[in-house]
Amino acid sequence: MEVRVQGSGPTAPFLSARDLFETEADVELPIRVHVREDPDERTWTGHYDDHHVLNISRRAATSVMARELTIHEFAHMVRYEEEHPSHVQSTDEALFLGLAGNSVERRKVAHCYQIANHMKDIYADDITMRVSPPEKLVSFLESSLAAAVADQPSPPRAGLMPIQPGADPDITAVNAAFALALVERHDLVDDDHPMYELARVAASDAPDVSVERFKRHFATLADDPSESGYRKALVDVTREYALGRQQAAD
Repeated sequence: MEVRVQGSGPTAPFLSARDLFETEADVELPIRVHVREDPDERTWTGHYDDHHVLNISRRAATSVMARELTIHEFAHMVRYEEEHPSHVQSTDEALFLGLAGNSVERRKVAHCYQIANHMKDIYADDITMRVSPPEKLVSFLESSLAAAVADQPSPPRAGLMPIQPGADPDITAVNAAFALALVERHDLVDDDHPMYELARVAASDAPDVSVERFKRHFATLADDPSESGYRKALVDVTREYALGRQQAAD
């Protein structure tokens, strides 16, 4: 694997990630790492004909999760090179198929893109789990979920106080379902792990979202789906989230 860090960013976490990743998998095209100054820049990967680009904030690149985040992005690159349906299926196309003829809130459409990314992450992390020890990932999922649950909007009191902004309860519930699906898919935690209690809290804040059903959607994704099978799975989960279970079934 060819990994080049652009600019003045740290190199150690990316080279360490490469060395560990090569024990189980390989990325054929060269990888260019761009360390961004924006602390809010999320880690994401761009794919081109002759190379991949890993974009990561300096904050993430210097964090204790830097190596694990990099391995996760390398796994996305492998899925793209494999032309895995999860990584070549157009999300725009799936959302159009799932939502055509319906009026959907803008926030829910945005959440549908996040759900599609979760499905990609499931398949990337099927590779990640073969490469990286899971302890840091489990801690990261738990802390991220705990922060989102704690950031729920404050309810009004006696109808006098407006709801304060915070994490959207509906997508927090879906995120909880994704976290549980990932750890259950790879048998990473026991039934009494704190994530289960956090997920119950998230579910109680979002009564219109079934954490159990979304967990099942993510956890039971076929290992090697056909293009049509994956598209149907993405359309189904999109319709359930945006339209509700009953409408999605109609």
